Amino acid sequence: MPAALKSICPVFSTLDVAALLDHYRTLGFTTSCHSDPSTLPGQVEYGFAERDGIVIHIALNPEHDPATTAGCCFVHVSDADALAAEWRATAGRNVEPVNTTYNMREGGHVDPDGNLIRYGSRTT
Repeated sequence: MPAALKSICPVFSTLDVAALLDHYRTLGFTTSCHSDPSTLPGQVEYGFAERDGIVIHIALNPEHDPATTAGCCFVHVSDADALAAEWRATAGRNVEPVNTTYNMREGGHVDPDGNLIRYGSRTT
């Protein structure tokens, strides 16, 4: 019997893990981090942003360039308009939800490091 897949977690890169974790807290995520003081003293090198069972990993990348190394993920949500309203006042760039031809209402949020969270809910 093959192994069952349980979940998937995107890994977003950044030049400043602590600052990006702060950003995700403004989006309603709970955050945590870990680092190895022997490799980068005083700097967070990896973290996690979790909300409603969705986990995004945040990794330090000294060569991060939003134009070439930013990540992307899609999150199915219960109400795209409610999430857009919640995130509207946060830093980063928000893309208002629109109806698609494939029965979804989709929006997006680009964090300060250029990583994109696309989100959507089914339309009836």
